[in-house]
Amino acid sequence: MTAASGRHPDEDLLGPMVAAAQGAGKAILAVYRDTDHGVTRKDDDSPLTRADLAAHNLIRRQLLAAAALPLVSEEARLAPWEERRQWRRYWLVDPLDGTREFISRNGEFTVNIALVDDGVAVLGVIFAPVLGRLYIGQRLGDDRARWRASRLEAGGEPLVIRTRPVAACCPASPFTLVASRRHGRGLATALSGRLASAFGAVRHETLGSSLKMCLIAEGAADLYPRFGPTGEWDTAAAQAIVEAAGGQLCDLDGTPRRYNGRADAINPSFYAVGDGGVDWPGLLAGIWAGR
Repeated sequence: MTAASGRHPDEDLLGPMVAAAQGAGKAILAVYRDTDHGVTRKDDDSPLTRADLAAHNLIRRQLLAAAALPLVSEEARLAPWEERRQWRRYWLVDPLDGTREFISRNGEFTVNIALVDDGVAVLGVIFAPVLGRLYIGQRLGDDRARWRASRLEAGGEPLVIRTRPVAACCPASPFTLVASRRHGRGLATALSGRLASAFGAVRHETLGSSLKMCLIAEGAADLYPRFGPTGEWDTAAAQAIVEAAGGQLCDLDGTPRRYNGRADAINPSFYAVGDGGVDWPGLLAGIWAGR
């Protein structure tokens, strides 16, 4: 942090991150409007489009121009673990989160960019190109009073966002459980009885990509449990935003999710919440094991 301005030096990286996300969004929309998305299959049988690659190339070029740090992207080969485990600071990117939503043309896809420092996602930017909506989170340093999260609509001014306490849930705005459109809906349904006993009426919402965790950050949802593996690029930007807004993203035992601690860059099951003052590990216990 500079003594003169009180600004953390990493704050200067937010501008390039936003520019890269929005630029990637434009590249994605150019392919989205085309009748041919150029869909192929990766080794794990997940889809890959021309938009994924165009966004990756643009983001990589712009981020490395802003700060010549290592970069991990879903659309690039992982560096060897013996090299990667030495990294303290690096970029962590999902150029097109929600490729299946992109192919389905439902608009529920995002660009995710994070800066990771010593295993912690300290800056996060998520851009939803179809919605024209941008989320930003910064959790720099230990002073939580300086952590900030915001949402910007196309052409609008930044709006500070905060998670909500579960005590704020009421019949008019019930506890909201958000689930993936394509994964784990049955497990989320199995959890509903426990949640209803604890919080009353439970509303379900399904959504693609990191937009689910953005709902948590802006106080429009309360819990997103993800049972099963995801890539670290799927969660890092969202975690920075959720935590800057007052929430948590944790492994099922309640430990905050950290990055670059595994050779495969795969997350275990986790949950994102707006209110950290609840025994979420207790509520979630056994749901995944009993699938």
